[in-house]
Amino acid sequence: MDVIALIGRILFTVVFLGATMGHLTSADAMAGYAASKKLPQPKLAVQVSGVYVGVASVLLILGIWPDLAALAFVPFLVLTAVLFHDFWKQDDPETRQMEQIQFSKDVSLAGGALGLFALYASDAHPGLNLVGPLF
Repeated sequence: MDVIALIGRILFTVVFLGATMGHLTSADAMAGYAASKKLPQPKLAVQVSGVYVGVASVLLILGIWPDLAALAFVPFLVLTAVLFHDFWKQDDPETRQMEQIQFSKDVSLAGGALGLFALYASDAHPGLNLVGPLF
């Protein structure tokens, strides 16, 4: 089960590693979208959030405080869902549908992150970690 848990951690972080690359290599373009959502200091916010999810991803993959790493995704995902994928404010049906899908994806990933947190914070957490759980 340890190997399966490791594979699950890696697969869970694939989307976040891609987001990290996007946040760091396309910060100007992403900052424009963040500015349209009224986020203060949009370019800095894009860069900081990219580093944040990148660090959380690496910690989770390597199994360094995997409970804390998993938990770190939750605020990012909830804030992203609510601030950026506000489908309830969209008038255009196509835009509404796209934002609702992204909102649902982020909420679902937050649920998965909470599940990983619970798994790694439990007494029976899987192995293959460089540093055990923090909680």
